[in-house]
Amino acid sequence: MYLGERGYSRGEIDKTLFINRTNTDLIVTQIYVDDIIFGGFPKTLVDNFINIMKSEFEMSLVGELSCFLGLQIKQGSEGMFISQEKYAKNLVKKFGLDQSQHKRTLVATHAKITKDMVGTEVDHKLYRSMIRSLLYLTASRPDIAYAVGICAQYQSDPRTSHLNVVKRIIKYVHGTTDFEILYSYDTSSKLVGYCDAD
Repeated sequence: MYLGERGYSRGEIDKTLFINRTNTDLIVTQIYVDDIIFGGFPKTLVDNFINIMKSEFEMSLVGELSCFLGLQIKQGSEGMFISQEKYAKNLVKKFGLDQSQHKRTLVATHAKITKDMVGTEVDHKLYRSMIRSLLYLTASRPDIAYAVGICAQYQSDPRTSHLNVVKRIIKYVHGTTDFEILYSYDTSSKLVGYCDAD
C-alpha cells in the first residue's frame, strides 16, 4: 500500500485509517474507496502531504471537511460538531413518520421489550430496514444506541410490539434531528455521563 510504504501505520481496528506521527508532527488520513480525508499539524506537513498525493494520484481538493459518508461536520471555535441531521430527516420520511407527533423519550417508561410469541408477525424486511437505518444513525447518536440494540435482537421474528417500539424511536429521532456531538478542542475535557434510572 502506498501510504504504508511511506511510514504510515495502518489502524488496527479500522484498516482504512493511516497515521504518521513523529515527535510533535501528526498527519491522519482516512480513505474510503476513492474519497480521502486528512488533517494534521503543522500546516507545512499537511501541505507536503497534498503535494506528494497530487504528484502520485489524480486528485482535487474540495476544501474544509463539511460532509463525509452522511456525517455533517461543522468546525467552530469550541471544536468540531458532528451530526447526521439530513440523514435523520430522510430516515423519518423514508418510513412515513414525517407527519407523526414527536416523542420526547425513546421508549415509553412502562414498556418492556421482550420476545413476543403471541403478537402479530410483521414484515421482516421492513423491520430489518428500520433497524439498519437506525444503526447507521448511531454513529452520531449514542442516545439511541441502547434502544436500537435491544430492538435489533428481534430481527429474526419481529412482532407488532417490536415494530411499535422501533417506530417510537423514529418518532423520537424526528423531534431531535438537530442533535450533534461536540468534539472539543479543549484537551482538558473529561468524559461525563449521566443516567437517571427510576
